[in-house]
Amino acid sequence: MTPEDAIVATADRIATLLGPGADPRTPLPGAEWTVGEAAAHLALAGKLMADIGAGKNRPYGDGTPAGLAAANRASLAAFPQRDPAVLGAEIADTARAFVVAAAGRSPREAVLTPMGPMDLATLGSYLLTHLLGHGYDIAVALRGPHMVDRDVVRFTLPFMRLAMPRVVSAGAANHRACYLVRTGGDRFAVTFADGVPTVTDTPPRRPDCTIAIDPVAFLLLALGRWTAPTVMARAKVVVWGRKPWLGPRFPALFTAP
Repeated sequence: MTPEDAIVATADRIATLLGPGADPRTPLPGAEWTVGEAAAHLALAGKLMADIGAGKNRPYGDGTPAGLAAANRASLAAFPQRDPAVLGAEIADTARAFVVAAAGRSPREAVLTPMGPMDLATLGSYLLTHLLGHGYDIAVALRGPHMVDRDVVRFTLPFMRLAMPRVVSAGAANHRACYLVRTGGDRFAVTFADGVPTVTDTPPRRPDCTIAIDPVAFLLLALGRWTAPTVMARAKVVVWGRKPWLGPRFPALFTAP
């Protein structure tokens, strides 16, 4: 599977969930949106990212979680479509439009996105992460099978690594520590110096805490869909090192994008 395959397959699975029988008024557990609003947001975001992938300038929010939330509210208010089947088709179509547009450009080409500058390949990772997060919410609300599995989660890591320094929470103030994160066959280091994290392939020094976490649990925890106690209760994470007590604190150092 390629990242492009993962984007299209995830969008198609969301479209299937939004087929006959899906009630757009169904509330999303733990969220303010309904299924119809989440689907509308995915359709709008898909068009936005397909346009960016095609080289168009599409400013959206200010790159902060609060700014993105405000931009999301404004875009939904201006877009009344809530029919699940219609929106599902748009989600699938815009995912394919992004893949086609990106195929004609260099993956290293810089683009400006709602989460700040990144290259085109990382924008694809961003799109996939976005689809998986909201697709998971829709699946839970409709009691259908979700599309978050380890085969696709690995393609979200380029975006997740880039986003970490951009979504640091107030709880990270003055924090100093080096973490090694191992998820599936991937690993990377997150080193905090006075509350500012740097993400690297390997740790610059001996890690204070190593976190080994299941890939699906990693993504759902990072996106705020699961909590640290949930991950620990499901035996999806193991921590060790000189300061293992830092492990449970790690998710609180970030605000879910």
